[in-house]
Parts: sequence; C-alpha cells; structure tokens
Amino acid sequence: MTSPFHFPSLVWGKDIAIYLFLLGISAGMTMMVILLENAGLIKGKMAQSSFVKVTAWLAPLTVMVGLTLLIFHLARPWTFWYLMFNYSHTSIMSMGVVLFQVYFAFLLLWLAVIFQNPLLALIKHRFAFLYGLSTAVLNLASKMQGFLRGVLLVVSIALGAYTGFLLSALISYPMLNNPVLPILFLASGMSSGIATLVAASIFFGKEDPHSPAILWFHRVERYVLIIELFLLFAFFFGLYLGGGQKTVAFYNAVGQGFWAYVFWIGVVLLGIVMPLAMNTLASDNLKHKKGFIYLMAGLTLLGVLALRFFILYAGQMTLT
Repeated sequence: MTSPFHFPSLVWGKDIAIYLFLLGISAGMTMMVILLENAGLIKGKMAQSSFVKVTAWLAPLTVMVGLTLLIFHLARPWTFWYLMFNYSHTSIMSMGVVLFQVYFAFLLLWLAVIFQNPLLALIKHRFAFLYGLSTAVLNLASKMQGFLRGVLLVVSIALGAYTGFLLSALISYPMLNNPVLPILFLASGMSSGIATLVAASIFFGKEDPHSPAILWFHRVERYVLIIELFLLFAFFFGLYLGGGQKTVAFYNAVGQGFWAYVFWIGVVLLGIVMPLAMNTLASDNLKHKKGFIYLMAGLTLLGVLALRFFILYAGQMTLT
C-alpha cells in the first residue's frame, strides 16, 4: 500500500525522524548554554543556573532516548554493541558512533565538574571506595574546564551537523544527497535547543522570564530563524536547478501531496514565519510573558519536528 508513510522506496521511517529530532535538541541545548556562559549571562555559580540544570537532565536524556530508538530500528538490535568497538573510517554510521561517544563523554565530564560538590558527596556516601579517585579526576578536570567547554562546543556543533551528514550520505536519493542539509539541520537544531532551554528553564527551573538571558535567547533565535529560511531557499533552489531527478524530487516534495502541506504549513508557516514574526513584532513586555514564551517554543519545536519528518520522508520518495 502506498501512502505518505508507506511507499516502495522508503527505508528509514518515523523512528529515525524522531532520533534526528532528539539529537538536534541535545546538541542545540549544549551549544547554546555554552554560548550563554561565554556571553557572561550566567550569573553566580554554574550549578545554580536553571539553564545548566535543565541541560544536565535533558541533553543526556534526549541522546539516550534517540539512540534507543535507533538501536531498536535496526534489524538486529542486540548486535549494536559491535559498532561501539569496531570503527570504520569509511562508514558514516561508524563515524557517528565515535562522535556520540566523544560528545557524551565530554558532556558528562563537563557536567560532573559543574556539579562536583553534590556528586562527590553522593560518591562519598554511596561509593566510598571511589571517593579518592573521583576527587582527583574532578580536581584535574576543573583545571581544564575551559578546554572541556571548548571541545564540547565543537563536538556539539559537529553532532548537530552530523544528523544532516547521515542523510546526505544516501546518494540514491537526490533530495537527501545535498551539501546544504548538514548546515540546515545544525541551524534547526539550534532553534530546537533554544526553544527547549527557554521553555524548560522557566517551567522546571523557575527562571525569571524577564532575565537578560531570555532576552538574549530571543535575539539569537531571530537570527537563527532567518538563517533557516535562507538555507531552505538554498536547499530547494539547488534542487530545482539540478535538473533530472533533482528537479523531479523538488516538485514531488514541495509541489504536491501530503508532504508539501507539511512543508508549507508545518515547517515554513508554523515553524519559521510565525515565530519569526512574533519575535520581531511583539513588544518587549509581551516577549517576557510565560504564555508567549511557551507558544514560541511550541511552534519552533513543532516546526523542527515537521522538518525532520518532511526531509526524511519526502527525501525518500524520489530515486536517482
């Protein structure tokens, strides 16, 4: 049966779309909270920042849930652990596993340094035999905090772009085999990271909606949305001018059918144009209202999720 979610050329489905969405959130959150710190907008100790606290929970969690979806999507999920120890520089999946491992290791070490006091207290109480070693490791890591932060920023950017590289390696699909895709996914990952950080820090962390950090995020998000619009234009303009099956893929994706509606309504209108208009036209007083912030975040996340589904499904409708 042929439908928007089931057709002969479909290889990767909804699990992969959600996996790409969750990885983008994790990379975007980590990237943006580091940039927020570099901008000097995290006052006091890092461990007391609501932005850092929600990142400590959500950044690792979204990666773990995403990888779980990927593992169970495989034909033989019980052999996934082979990828963790057998690397191949010619495999985009293998290189992705290496990137995940480096990202996760540096993320956990960076968070361990930030929350070292409660962490060491827990280790001393529950695992006393590890207390001495843990203290030595965290003391050493504390002296290298700037290095850790710099490496983590670079790796989170690489992870955000990797979600696009993973799809662009599918050379049989002219829409996916596009050099703009990694940059587009990186930008949309930044959008989802900002939306998650702002909404979660206010809802769970009780962050003041009038804080300078929230205003900074509004300003950065506006530029990111503009960049997304430009990248979408570049992505599809390149397809349109590509000729052959690239042009066919362009018309199949945005010119007709279910996925064209998802693109124009879900991605462009709800996910980019409306948040951009709200961000640009709303008064400063309105921008700091909780309802406005939640609406902005919800629209942005909906748009990014729609983009992942659209690119994945519409991109597999046309073969070379």
